[in-house]
Amino acid sequence: MANKHRRRIYLMRHGSVTYFDEAGKPVLPEQVPLNADGRAQADEAGRAFAAAGVTFDKVIVSGLPRTLETAARVLAAAGLDHPVDTWPALQEIRGGRLSAIPLEQLRAAFTGVFSGAVPEDTRFLGGESVGELLDRVHPAVATLLADPSWDTALLVLHGGVNCAILSLAMTGTRMFFGGLAQAPGCINALDVGLSDWVVRYVNHAPARRCNPPCAARQWKT
Repeated sequence: MANKHRRRIYLMRHGSVTYFDEAGKPVLPEQVPLNADGRAQADEAGRAFAAAGVTFDKVIVSGLPRTLETAARVLAAAGLDHPVDTWPALQEIRGGRLSAIPLEQLRAAFTGVFSGAVPEDTRFLGGESVGELLDRVHPAVATLLADPSWDTALLVLHGGVNCAILSLAMTGTRMFFGGLAQAPGCINALDVGLSDWVVRYVNHAPARRCNPPCAARQWKT
């Protein structure tokens, strides 16, 4: 029987970033900040939360600058002053050395983890495997759910990590659906009880024009 009381998780992906500087030099993924679009996306998400009257008991980021900056801008635009917790276990799936991947295999090495039901031994850019990602994300989620101190939480994370959490919420098992779209700055809404999940909506991007128009009532379903 479903639990009568469920708590709400708003699961966001960080805003847009640019992985190359103006000179064309790559920026380390561990250091890249939001670009102008990413800052606007975070601000718009914060305004959407404010318009819907949403507040948070707990705010969690992965610790990478793009999640810290997104969360800070969301909270500021929402008019909220809340401490932010850093959970490194929720950092994005880690790639390997691009130079070690043959050019003809590069596309598959990048997109392989973001298509369909992905086997756990699939590696992202020759680096971390999907199974290794789940090994650190699932215990972090369990820790969050075991904490009784919150009723509404905001998690600002990454596309791959969000797929791992959404896959868990949808199936209740150890699965990874890589094709769950996660636009920059998007919001997912998950309700969780003691033993069950309800996925309320996925990949809602307030900075995009919605069709049909996004109504504030969506936030409280």
